[in-house]
Amino acid sequence: MNIIIPMAGMGKRMRPHTLTTAKPLLPVAGKPIVQRLVEDIVATSNEKVEEIAFIISPAFGKEVEEHLCSVAETLGARGKICYQEQALGTAHAILCAGDTLAGNVFIAFADTLFKATFSIDTSKEAIVWTQKVEDPSAFGVVKLNAAGAIEAFVEKPKDFVSDLAIIGVYYFKDGEGLKKELQRLIDNNIMLKGEYQLTDAMEHMLQNNVQFYTGQVEEWLDCGNKDATIYTNGRILSIKQHTEQLIAASATIIHSVIIPPCFIGEGVTVKNSVIGPLVSLEKGVVVEDSRISNSIVQADSIVKNARIDASMLGKNVTYMEKPAELSIGDFSTHI
Repeated sequence: MNIIIPMAGMGKRMRPHTLTTAKPLLPVAGKPIVQRLVEDIVATSNEKVEEIAFIISPAFGKEVEEHLCSVAETLGARGKICYQEQALGTAHAILCAGDTLAGNVFIAFADTLFKATFSIDTSKEAIVWTQKVEDPSAFGVVKLNAAGAIEAFVEKPKDFVSDLAIIGVYYFKDGEGLKKELQRLIDNNIMLKGEYQLTDAMEHMLQNNVQFYTGQVEEWLDCGNKDATIYTNGRILSIKQHTEQLIAASATIIHSVIIPPCFIGEGVTVKNSVIGPLVSLEKGVVVEDSRISNSIVQADSIVKNARIDASMLGKNVTYMEKPAELSIGDFSTHI
């Protein structure tokens, strides 16, 4: 089994957090998004994962590349870096990892996390994972036949076709066959809005009698913008609180209350504060005289005299509110 993770996008919807950090490397519950993604994929596979190919922009830099390769190695796989120099669509991105398109292949786009208990059925030709949604018109969806196999892919249907939205997670039994279909799009310049689309390749495969099936996840967690990432951080904390060590032994907590679930990273100091629920404090964060809830504070930041909720603070941020000496009488409101 090989895994391909397209992640070359610059994450413009996540700015300013992606100005210095690639979006898939932003932390949720103490680990980069892409690391959590590949860990969950490996856990679903009954076969050994041989290679994990990360498709990135050359602008990400060597430090990012080394980190990604180390993530693969911790999971017992080879890490491979592939470049997509131009944003030419999902099909083009996957084809940038052409050598990895061999045998059984699992593809997942790196701004998606999911909660699922499935294992990959490698006897099937192709699987597209979906999630039921209330408004299918905002998504690409799959239409099923009476036998439960996929008979059509429909992009943002105006009229109801299906409520099974494609979440960006796929399995293909024949990686070489998928590679040929992707190359066919390039060779024949088959594009939609200036991009080569994976769904066009899959539609042609359907027409040539490749059997596609759908798998459903229990929960689809998006990391496409700040609010979605904060929500996902909270959900992952809730899911992992009984299976992961979320509070580091090296953290220093003085005269403070931690309301679980929270992630408290290595070397964090919390003093005279209330933290939680649903908070991640990354490595080296210092918090004093503050109240933080439902937020992510990234590495080596300092927060003092503050009340923070539903927020993301980047790395090496210093955020302080001025302390005040107050004498406020009865029946008063201070905002």
